[in-house]
Amino acid sequence: MTTFRTNLRSLPFLMVGFRPFFLAAATWSAVALALWIAALAGGIDLPSRFDPLSWHIHEMLLGFVLAEIAGFLLTAIPNWTGRAPVAGVPLALLLALWVAGRVACLVSAMLPAWLGVSVDLSFVVALDLVVARELFTAGNRRNYPLLAPLVVLTIANLLMHLQAVGLAATSDLGWRLGVACVSVLISVIGGRIVPAFTRNWLRARGAVANLPAALIRVPPEMGTLDRVALGVLHAGLFAWAFLPDAPAVGVLLLAGAALQFWRLARWRGVATAGDVLLAVLHVGYLWLSVGVGLLGLSLLVPAVPSTAAIHAMTGGAFGTMLLAVMSRATLGHTGRALHADGATVTIYALVTVAVLLRIAAAWPGALTMDLLEAASAAWIAAFTLFAAHYGPMLLGDSLSRISGRG
Repeated sequence: MTTFRTNLRSLPFLMVGFRPFFLAAATWSAVALALWIAALAGGIDLPSRFDPLSWHIHEMLLGFVLAEIAGFLLTAIPNWTGRAPVAGVPLALLLALWVAGRVACLVSAMLPAWLGVSVDLSFVVALDLVVARELFTAGNRRNYPLLAPLVVLTIANLLMHLQAVGLAATSDLGWRLGVACVSVLISVIGGRIVPAFTRNWLRARGAVANLPAALIRVPPEMGTLDRVALGVLHAGLFAWAFLPDAPAVGVLLLAGAALQFWRLARWRGVATAGDVLLAVLHVGYLWLSVGVGLLGLSLLVPAVPSTAAIHAMTGGAFGTMLLAVMSRATLGHTGRALHADGATVTIYALVTVAVLLRIAAAWPGALTMDLLEAASAAWIAAFTLFAAHYGPMLLGDSLSRISGRG
């Protein structure tokens, strides 16, 4: 048994969390959307207790997105704590729980209700426990608050399952809580890494140009106004989760969106246009501001469909930011140069096209189904290309460095 555990730990694929979970997230994003669009077009019947739309929402939010969050956290936590990464057998077990959850949700109509729910919830509960153990053991107090969104995502998952098995009408609350939680994580973690990476990049360019440090304009450090901006955004998002039709919530969301745009404007994103790998992080955060703003407008202006706002947030902010983080982390942690090659630029372009088409499809019309299918095709192509291009890096034996490159 000891030899088996040692052999598993020595596999590059199981050395650190980003490797299995980034590849799993990208692959499932493409597969799950292909299955959903086929079900929507009437080509297949999904053997799930979830109706097709609920299954689509659940699997994109609590399948694909949650896998990427797991990969990010399991890779970042060793940087934060100085502890060895979760690897080998424990990492393989986490991956197996995630895969089992995807299968259980897909074929849940063929399983006892309790079994499908238990299998799917086991992954997120295990992830919560692993993250808590790592942070508490290291006494990493700064990142304790990140446990709260993980716990709420667990509750969101349970709420969606309760409706699927006919116990409670909580599915909409569940996915709204999930969207709010992921948005909170992007605003907090993105609010750390986007200005930090930009600051490092601008200083490096200034040093090459022999500019004095005082003359290099960099994004400011986080201050009181940034915390206020985050507070307004988070209050608006969770108020919307519980009160999705309240006009006052719309006003709060618009204020939150405006404050996030103000934060982003201070991070000097325009100056990074020459570095696609960095600039796309700014684009992802911009989508968060746009999506939250559209969501606020949808509560105040009937002509603005809420589905446009939701997909600006989930497709635009989540999709773009997660692809940006996955590509950057994969390159950096496998010892490669932080450079966006042609395939990577194509991935970013495809996901942007997918989001724009999906937002356009939110307004009913004769072309709605055509736009949906085109948006789905672009999204599937983006994540399939990511899996094909970055898969060999994630599976391979290149140097896996836990210390991040920014």
